[in-house]
Amino acid sequence: MAAAWVRAYAAREPGVEGAVLSGSVLGMAAGEVVPPWSDVDVLVVRSEPAEKLGKFRWGGVLLEVTFVTWEDLGSPEDVLGSFVFAGLFRGDGVLLDPTGRLAWLRARVSAGFADAVWVRRRCAGVRARIEAGLRGVGDSGALHEQVTGWLFPTSLTAVLPLVAGLVEPTVRRRYVVAREVLAAYGLVDRYGAVLDLLDGGGVSAGRVAGHLAGLARTFDVAAEVARTRFFFSADITPAARVVAVDGSAALVAAGWHREAMFWIVATYARCHAVLAVDAPERGVELAPAFEAAVADLGVSSAADRRRRTDEVLAFLPGWWATVEQIVGR
Repeated sequence: MAAAWVRAYAAREPGVEGAVLSGSVLGMAAGEVVPPWSDVDVLVVRSEPAEKLGKFRWGGVLLEVTFVTWEDLGSPEDVLGSFVFAGLFRGDGVLLDPTGRLAWLRARVSAGFADAVWVRRRCAGVRARIEAGLRGVGDSGALHEQVTGWLFPTSLTAVLPLVAGLVEPTVRRRYVVAREVLAAYGLVDRYGAVLDLLDGGGVSAGRVAGHLAGLARTFDVAAEVARTRFFFSADITPAARVVAVDGSAALVAAGWHREAMFWIVATYARCHAVLAVDAPERGVELAPAFEAAVADLGVSSAADRRRRTDEVLAFLPGWWATVEQIVGR
């Protein structure tokens, strides 16, 4: 279905020069069923930049389409050193390649993908993004902005073992997959510490279920009123509800309620970014539920966020030693 959409799109849009699968589908076995709350990510290479299309249904499949240029991808060495792009070319996920350039890139990237030099470079890229993101956390701006600024770089601590273990980075399930990778390398005892960085030591399943119910209400309002374009707009639409809300519910039902808090709070913050611009009065009305979720992570105040930021930065050198153990094996 992804390939069929790409062919149809390329037939009517000039400048399409290739397409490749992306995201969690790359790590799935051939016979595995894509759950209803997972989308199929498609990266389309265009000659000129274009705005992300986002999520939509095609042939019964939820696709998410993003555009890049050849300049965005760069050389084979650039791709090998990128934790964002390298995994796209380790397997056979090419959907469209009229010039053969993607096949050429794939041959070079797949040959060096598991080389420790490149794995360490990709891990270093994740660490650099964590450090830069956390050092940029400020005390000004709306709560949703400050929480987002702290939450995403903090969550990248869970992505580090994925990149080290040659597992495609994921978003909503990054903590769950991090535990799986650590367990595969006999390091599962290290997992609790990285999860504590997210929620300060634990949020009960009942509380998380309540936060999820609040998010569902907030999401529906934000998706209805959204008019202003954000880089994450594709994630706050009726089509994306199955991912943001149902996908989080699936994590909670499976016993991953603490892990689910990452995407619950991230989506909450994005919804309030929309509401602040497109329906401020509804944002004020729905704010207490968001504030309660933030409080359960222990990052309600600027002082809390500064303290938790310092904890993550202090944690990184020891966590890097764990990452090195995975790379070394």
